[in-house]
Amino acid sequence: MNILEGKAVFEGIAIGKIAVFKKAEKLVRREKITDIENEINRYAQARETAVNQLRALYDKALKEVGEANAEIFEAHELMVEDGDYIDSVENIIRTQSVNAEYAVAQTGDSFSKMFLEMDDEYFRGRATDIKDITERIINALVGGTDGSMDSDEPVIVVADDLAPSETVQMDKDKILSFVTVHGSVNSHTSILAKTMNIPAVISCDISLEDDMNGKMAIVDGFQGKVYIEPDKEILKEKREILSREQEKRELLLKLKGKKNITIDGQKINIYANIGNIKDLAMVIKNDAGGIGLFRSEFIYLESEDYPTEDYQFEIYKEVATAMAGKKVIIRTLDIGADKQADYFNLPKEENPAMGLRAIRICLTRPEIFKTQIRALLRASAFGKISIMYPMIISVDEVREIKAIVEEVKAELDKDSIPYDRNIEQGVMIETPAAVMMAPELAKEVDFFSVGTNDLTQYTLAIDRQNQNLDKFYNPHHPAILRMLKMIVDGAHSAGAWAGICGELGSDLSLTKEFLAMGYDELSVSPGRILPLRKQVIETDVSEYKKQKEQLKLKKEAHKC
Repeated sequence: MNILEGKAVFEGIAIGKIAVFKKAEKLVRREKITDIENEINRYAQARETAVNQLRALYDKALKEVGEANAEIFEAHELMVEDGDYIDSVENIIRTQSVNAEYAVAQTGDSFSKMFLEMDDEYFRGRATDIKDITERIINALVGGTDGSMDSDEPVIVVADDLAPSETVQMDKDKILSFVTVHGSVNSHTSILAKTMNIPAVISCDISLEDDMNGKMAIVDGFQGKVYIEPDKEILKEKREILSREQEKRELLLKLKGKKNITIDGQKINIYANIGNIKDLAMVIKNDAGGIGLFRSEFIYLESEDYPTEDYQFEIYKEVATAMAGKKVIIRTLDIGADKQADYFNLPKEENPAMGLRAIRICLTRPEIFKTQIRALLRASAFGKISIMYPMIISVDEVREIKAIVEEVKAELDKDSIPYDRNIEQGVMIETPAAVMMAPELAKEVDFFSVGTNDLTQYTLAIDRQNQNLDKFYNPHHPAILRMLKMIVDGAHSAGAWAGICGELGSDLSLTKEFLAMGYDELSVSPGRILPLRKQVIETDVSEYKKQKEQLKLKKEAHKC
């Protein structure tokens, strides 16, 4: 038996045979050509093939992992059709009289190197995307495939790394787990694994040689371990864990319709995070109490120009109507940083994560903001809509926002257009500045929702997409937990309620802590609602607080 260690991406146990996933090796040769226009046409046809493949992948991902995770394939389509990329390929073909495969490979290498040399971590990460689309176009030119993984039974997929397209293309019914040599806990593939509920381990020094194929293995997604050809004792132990996990999943289904109330009577709302109206089916299927985060920026990212008021209104109205009186919290557009729409013509920035994004765009381009506010207010007449503003750092910002909302209300009143006059307005707490100003901000709004992803990133000064910093990235950092307590206390001090809509909301190891802090709501991906409900109804908050206090007293006594 050989035991390997890596980083756990998604918890669970997988037992089965290994299948090594290898990309087909492509040896691109430089060939002299005489018919340049024919080669240009070959490249154009390959681009068209690549785009069609990416659209098919988008549709598949949409069904299996939701809108937010499918968006990467739209981004890849834009890269395939990028004017600079196309110009480079065609220029190499024309000036050097070479084959399209060679021109594409040269362009891909050049662009990838250019991104890798950039200072910003986000743009360095795009180098991988360039390689992915370059390989796709070359495959289309030579009539090849992305790789090979043929199996008649479910297997543990082992690879150097997996691109999102490779993960989505795999038959889910044939995957028990995946193990990769490289990768980041915050990579696209890791996020997809979590969404698809596939146990996974990354950064594992596992062999990719052909003799690994067919070997029996166990992937422990709880401990981040991989057992190659396990002995009988380990096999028995892990099978028992796997059996218990399967029983738990079956029990979760019985939790539908149950109230989110702890043993000692504390109630908390459990809502769902979604990125598109297409995710509504999963919200209803998993029995969410409402929608805690509707990412409206996807309306903008899917459009080729600024979406009109009527277009937005119809989407917001559909969500509100479908939820039949349940709360729907819609976040105003959060464009910027890693979410770019060309027609916004945003300036290039040294550090986009801290640049012109979210509410800063809305307040510097009020005409765009007012259009969205009008659509949201109009839709509020058809359901229980709340509006949430992202990236807030000051009371002045909130007052400026509220003044704009009042202007829009006056316009709607003048036109006799109905809307909810008491519509809830809240802010996302995702900057340290907002944490420190929580008591003052709470006097201006109805609620807070904590974006723990950005709050952790900004507090720890760590780019969460940078895999080289995984060792230092700690969302359980004491500073983060203290801030979360400050936030809920600040909200309650002024009569506002507080929730969490970031990744930490679904971290079951912290659920008791959030209940003890007094949070009123947790918003998670639809698939995490029932596990979270189970944790809530099995918790005695009073007892947990007593245990914490006893532990504190013991530590203080030990110091003395």
